[in-house]
Amino acid sequence: MIKILIADDHAVVRRGLIQILLEGFPGAIFGEASNAREALQKIREQTWSLLTLDIGMPGRSGVDLLRDLRSNYPRLPVLVLSVHPEDDYAQRVLKAGAAGYLSKDAAPFELTSAARKILRGGRYISASLAEKLATGLAEMDPHHHAALSDRELEVLRLLASGKTISQIGDVLARSPKTISTHRARILAKLDLTTTAELIRYAMGNGLVD
Repeated sequence: MIKILIADDHAVVRRGLIQILLEGFPGAIFGEASNAREALQKIREQTWSLLTLDIGMPGRSGVDLLRDLRSNYPRLPVLVLSVHPEDDYAQRVLKAGAAGYLSKDAAPFELTSAARKILRGGRYISASLAEKLATGLAEMDPHHHAALSDRELEVLRLLASGKTISQIGDVLARSPKTISTHRARILAKLDLTTTAELIRYAMGNGLVD
């Protein structure tokens, strides 16, 4: 029996995903989680066939959760669903252990196709990303933030969402000094000087939910 866990902080999105997947997998059993903590708890409690994961949930990031799952639950396939640009996140989450990446703007049949392929043991990426990887263009990302580490990109997103250094430290379980160091590195890599410029950059490049 197929059991699919849907992790997304928006209830309406979770219900929509369940309805779409039910059409492709009649009789499947579904679970829901609104954040990484809830998802990890449900994964500890029972075995799932597939996890669909929103990488932009509040609190602990999807990339961090992926790393934990790769270490502790390596047999659980994960399909990441995100509003963020494919060029910015797909390669990052695949390297972190995801079995696939799909934009939330994708057509419903793509979700079913991606889930089916992953459940058969495969990996899923869009045709456009596959072409970039095949031609080597994915390494030629024109955005400056391609040079940021996963943690730096996460800090950038949180700064752009309006969180303070202290609040980001609480979310990521890091000291304010560490977050300030990340901020300084981000500014240097993006050739910016202020948090306001970071916010404008993040919004202009689709890095804010």
